[in-house]
Amino acid sequence: MASQPLAQQLKLPDFSTLNAAGLAAKLDQKLAQNLQTIEQLVGQKNTVNYASLVPALEVLDDDLGQLWGPLSHLHGVSNSADIRAAFDECLPKLTAYATQLGQNKALYLAFVALSESQEFAQLSQSQQQFVGLQIRDFKLAGVALNPQQKVEYGQLKQQMAELSTRFSNNLMDATEAWSKHFADSEGLLGLPESALQQAQEAAKAKHKVGYLLKLDFACYHAVMTFAERRELRQEMYQAFNTRASDQGPQGGQFDNSQIMTDLVSLRHKVAQIVGFDNYAEYSVATKMADSAPAVERFLMDLASGCKPQAQADMQQLQAYATEQQGPNPLAAWDVAYYSEKLRQSRYDLSQEELKPYFALPQVQAGLFAVVNRIYGIEVTPCTGVSTWHEDVGFYQVAYKGKAIGYFYFDLYARDQKRGGAWMDECRNRQYQANGKLQLPVAYLVCNFAAPVGDQPALLTHNEVTTLFHEFGHGLHHMMTNIDVAGVAGINGVAWDAVELPSQLLENWCWQEESLRMFAKHHQTQAPLPEVLLQKMLAAKNFQAGMFLARQLEFSLFDLRLHMNYQPDQPQAVQAVLDAVRQEVAVIQAPSWNRFQHGFAHIFAGGYSAGYYSYLWAEVLASDVFSRFEQDGIFNPETGAALWRDITGQGGSRDAMDLFVQFMGRTPTVDALMRHKGLTGASGL
Repeated sequence: MASQPLAQQLKLPDFSTLNAAGLAAKLDQKLAQNLQTIEQLVGQKNTVNYASLVPALEVLDDDLGQLWGPLSHLHGVSNSADIRAAFDECLPKLTAYATQLGQNKALYLAFVALSESQEFAQLSQSQQQFVGLQIRDFKLAGVALNPQQKVEYGQLKQQMAELSTRFSNNLMDATEAWSKHFADSEGLLGLPESALQQAQEAAKAKHKVGYLLKLDFACYHAVMTFAERRELRQEMYQAFNTRASDQGPQGGQFDNSQIMTDLVSLRHKVAQIVGFDNYAEYSVATKMADSAPAVERFLMDLASGCKPQAQADMQQLQAYATEQQGPNPLAAWDVAYYSEKLRQSRYDLSQEELKPYFALPQVQAGLFAVVNRIYGIEVTPCTGVSTWHEDVGFYQVAYKGKAIGYFYFDLYARDQKRGGAWMDECRNRQYQANGKLQLPVAYLVCNFAAPVGDQPALLTHNEVTTLFHEFGHGLHHMMTNIDVAGVAGINGVAWDAVELPSQLLENWCWQEESLRMFAKHHQTQAPLPEVLLQKMLAAKNFQAGMFLARQLEFSLFDLRLHMNYQPDQPQAVQAVLDAVRQEVAVIQAPSWNRFQHGFAHIFAGGYSAGYYSYLWAEVLASDVFSRFEQDGIFNPETGAALWRDITGQGGSRDAMDLFVQFMGRTPTVDALMRHKGLTGASGL
């Protein structure tokens, strides 16, 4: 008998035939069927046990994911009018279903009964953890509320979901609505050849002659870093940092101001209705951190450790800029430009000088070689799988010749694709109804500038670390050894620990031994010259204090916005940000800067009152990497221990327990501060 095509074996979405318009009706039917099946499951009160309850729920979730998942994914990577309309129609249905499920008292009591039964002690660690997390999540979803409160909770969640979608849509529309056309390159002095080629391609795509600047990050970064005309940098800075706001060239057109205010208010109500003082405490209830005040102390300790260095970084930059342009104070749109010039002056190193050695195909091959040496896994491309764009690839991850997972790779920026980089689940590892193991499948998405002509895409070193970062998330999902879907991969992992595997993998972008594997000139294959390599490593911590201060600004703003909210006297979102900047920022933003209106992580993503997770997990990742520094960065025993203790464990145990299992102790910030060349902060 001929074997099934891979796409059928894995039950992958057929993106070539997906009918977005007809999805809502199918979803209605599926949600009704799920609720009916759950009612039947919990109706068998005397016979409910783990085997009769959890696998059946996993099948329901997986079936729903197969229906909704492709549309949700396309909303991020191919947001056409029909996809957006279908998504907007389906999202309220999914939100209502999730709320109804989270408040299903019979289902909750079935899990409570299971946790109190004699059977519970016989369950595996993963199964016990899943049951415990389910009970916790039922409580957070308001299962104990009275009927009127449950209705109110459901309405609040519905409004929050709709507002987050509108925030994301506004940001995408505002980003795509702005462009600036140049008939020739005279006004683009300083821009490197790669950026000029991208601008030419952008113009061609819009049937224009010359050059077109857009607000995708690659173009924005190139202009801010290299454009000699200060007026152009200011114009681009203003357009980018006022997107979806009341300010700037599109002021009021896609304005997220009221959406942010409403979201913070709704989140506070949700937190209070289920018994928390504020949304920050509600958010931290599912994380490693003990409390919101404990998170604030962690951030302020880091701030006290890094601010002197950040101020020194800024003073040095101002002194250098004064030498170049006279005594005018540095504006926000000058910082990247003069920072690059100072870096070149101090280290004789230009970011553009490195890009020919970081061609995407070579970096991608190097990434696969690096994880092979760490874990022993092999990554190979697959054919015959439907994708949503011709540039998207599909790959298998195998260990000792046996497939353990698969992933889609969507790496280039384009219209109707939201900015940033992310990993999402396509399929979870779990056993199906027929007893067959379903392997995990991931979506891995970046927004690099596409290749031009015969030349491959050339990455900055920052983009190299982005690629490694997202692949680290993907490995966390695909390398799981856990068969309980709810705690396999990234599921059930505390949000402030979920960045550990991704941030950990970034470290191999800075090691001479690993860089030698892929830093090669795209035309000659000559390795990165030793002199350039040493300059790059020497410049690693250039302005590290300023960068950390910026991350602390974002984290404290997010935390305090949700922790200190007073419904009777709500503080304006801008006022919260201004106060945080006054406390920790060393780069002064202009009064019309509206960064928050594009802060999708906390207003349209999963990081509300949790953006601190990046810094928290960076502490964990630096500490874990210190063991590799001691043992050898490609020590196979250490890689095997990492897979066994952390990468493969998902959410099957508490994140702190997993960390201690690997490191033999609790975490400290020492390694992070050493890696950044800083001193003076205390531990978690």
